[in-house]
Amino acid sequence: MPEYKEVKYEQDGSILTITLNRPESLNALTPALEAELHAALEQGDIENSVRAIILTGAGRAFSSGYDISKKGEEGGGDNSTPDLFSVKRWHSGLRNPNLMLHIMELSKPVIAAVDGWCIGGGLWYSLACDITVASDRAVFAQPEVRMISNSSVLFALLCGWKNAHRYALTGDHFDAQEALRIGAVNEVVPQDQLMSRAKSIATRLSNVPRDSVKVNKMMTTYALQAMGLRNALNVNEFLSTIVRGLSDRSDVEHLEKAREAGGFKAFLEARDAPFMPEAFGPRSKLKD
Repeated sequence: MPEYKEVKYEQDGSILTITLNRPESLNALTPALEAELHAALEQGDIENSVRAIILTGAGRAFSSGYDISKKGEEGGGDNSTPDLFSVKRWHSGLRNPNLMLHIMELSKPVIAAVDGWCIGGGLWYSLACDITVASDRAVFAQPEVRMISNSSVLFALLCGWKNAHRYALTGDHFDAQEALRIGAVNEVVPQDQLMSRAKSIATRLSNVPRDSVKVNKMMTTYALQAMGLRNALNVNEFLSTIVRGLSDRSDVEHLEKAREAGGFKAFLEARDAPFMPEAFGPRSKLKD
């Protein structure tokens, strides 16, 4: 069994719980965390005693998305020139199994148990899971589009074109009940019941014959691929690469000036202030 540092790998009977374990950064996604996450998922998939997998996050978030806290990393950086490191990194994904599709192609069902912030890439992971249960304090969004970034085709696939565009084009946050309404999650439960509910569903899945679960999961996953899902995700990767190299300096240069003057918090305030108040979630009211 590998030793994991960025995730927790905990098996209880037939149920495996994988926990994103960077609570100090709201489980922001890094290459190291993603590598361990997918290794743990693969380990759980080949482990015969595992019948269902729960994916969740430690602390106050499922995941705050890709780590943009430092200039020049992930989504951060100076947009006056293409971020060649990020372009190469994102393009390399085309030569490997798509990270979201990897979850969908596992033979074991994956349940996302979402509490707190579920942002950007964290939202994408929750969409890729077979079943998603959210706590009543979960908050979803892709605010990174406000600083030049991209959404996921999975959002439109699950929630419909109109709903996806409402949130993917604005970066607005939406709460758990809105996520339920548009189809981003299966159900919403009180925060203190989240893990027990996820484990209850996992137990029900464990009671179904193993091959039945496997084949029926393949039925939907490969049917969607035959309808064009894999190609759509590949196009998604190409467009992700393109957006990383775009220069729209006049629209975003004030963000880096804010970062230089006041750090990452100032960067986020400069990015999001023009959108206040939002329709749902913790940013639906102006600060006093």
